[in-house]
Amino acid sequence: MTNRPTPRLELLGITKAYPGVVANSDVSLTLAAGEIHAVLGENGAGKSTLMKIIYGAVQPDSGTIRIDGNAVEIRNPHMARALGIGMVFQHFNLFDTMTVAENVWLGLEGQTLEQVTQSIVERATEYGLDIDPQRPIHTLSVGEMQRVEIIRALLTRPSVLILDEPTSVLTPQAVEKLFVVLRKLAHEGCSILYISHKLHEIRSLCTACTVLRGGKVTGVCNPQEESNASLSRFMIGAEPPKLERTAKSAGSVVMTVRALSMEKEDQFGVDLDDIHLDLHAGEILGIAGVSGNGQKELLLALSGENVNAPRDSIQLCEWGAQGGIDLSPLHPGERRKLGLHFVPEDRLGRGAVPTLGLAHNLLLTRTDAVTMPHWGGGWLRLRHLKEHAQRLIAQFNVKTHGPQAAARSLSGGNLQKFIVGREVEAKPKLLILSQPTWGVDVGAAAQIRAEILALRDQGCAILVVSEELEELFEICDRLHVISSGKLSPSLPIEAATVEQIGEWMSGLWNRT
Repeated sequence: MTNRPTPRLELLGITKAYPGVVANSDVSLTLAAGEIHAVLGENGAGKSTLMKIIYGAVQPDSGTIRIDGNAVEIRNPHMARALGIGMVFQHFNLFDTMTVAENVWLGLEGQTLEQVTQSIVERATEYGLDIDPQRPIHTLSVGEMQRVEIIRALLTRPSVLILDEPTSVLTPQAVEKLFVVLRKLAHEGCSILYISHKLHEIRSLCTACTVLRGGKVTGVCNPQEESNASLSRFMIGAEPPKLERTAKSAGSVVMTVRALSMEKEDQFGVDLDDIHLDLHAGEILGIAGVSGNGQKELLLALSGENVNAPRDSIQLCEWGAQGGIDLSPLHPGERRKLGLHFVPEDRLGRGAVPTLGLAHNLLLTRTDAVTMPHWGGGWLRLRHLKEHAQRLIAQFNVKTHGPQAAARSLSGGNLQKFIVGREVEAKPKLLILSQPTWGVDVGAAAQIRAEILALRDQGCAILVVSEELEELFEICDRLHVISSGKLSPSLPIEAATVEQIGEWMSGLWNRT
């Protein structure tokens, strides 16, 4: 009889229930030494809960965890790290007021802050995830925060590394460089659990895959022997509907940006340098770029969260009117009254209040959600608010136990569907979206993109800022690239290539 090697990690019958939902039901999984193992499932399938159980951040109701054949009880992340388990979270665990180096230092033992700072510089360069260790977390974009989480996990030299959506806001070039690192780690014996909704990544990187649906294991396969279509069927029971994107002539200009130059608000930001763009009715304009190249500053200026833009540099052109309305001094609420709505990249904190229910989160941008006759009274207005939230939940297939559910209780993808739905349903004249399908499964991403395309076909002007090139090529009519605070010329989507956009991300558009 051949002796089978002892698995690095083994889960047996893991179950975890919350009020109203069973996140994991009798889940078993085996991870071999040096294996890159995908965990695949739609939003709300229980993937993140399972990973948090392995990392000690959540305690299972029942089941057994074995490390190298030994049963262990992982009571907290400190114990997990002592057992050689590292994790990169989809929703980041970082202290906003502390620097990158200080955040990383908190999770390491036996090193000085100066040693950790030097290690960050070395590893960031090696992995192609450059980040300034002295920057406060609150000055970073989502993509830059993701780099911090990856570097922090890698510095612990784990024997089991859990990656929850690690490439959601990385460029294709950065993803390839990260994959080289992950393959090297696996070759050296590190076992990797990899969660991603990008099926081509899973097929390229992973040699085993456990599929979850509704908190249960529904299949185990080798993804390199599967197609995107077959993996989709494993995950959601069907292939996602194909987007029907038809050519459409753009209408009149809805928004113009002219000579928008703004100095960074602090030493860690990016100066915006002479930005020019036009956004037309009935078109989707995409902006690609590596995280931290001015996207954050541009979006703050366009949304009204920063009102220091030069006078007349951002104008809303009312249909049929001469001239335009100067948006530069107007705050977000004033811009919404003019028909400009915004979906930020940060779901929890800016897109939604974590502790409030979905119904009350409508009030952040949809004051019309409680428009009632004066005699309605508070209780009737609250009922109307809940009914409105329930309609959105049903329309956008949000998996939650009701309109009173706290925003933070939803999976990332389901919360994203609710936030996008809230703004799409407002029928805006102009909609700006940042990372609209970040961390969203293939079925939900297809639904969100279909809603964006439908809104375009109704005449809305749409600006999409995304580091997901596949998404931009799928839905956009034209593309710009932002690099070091400068904006490239626009390209019709039919004339753009991934290779060219990748070069432009380094600011090389004057050479092509």
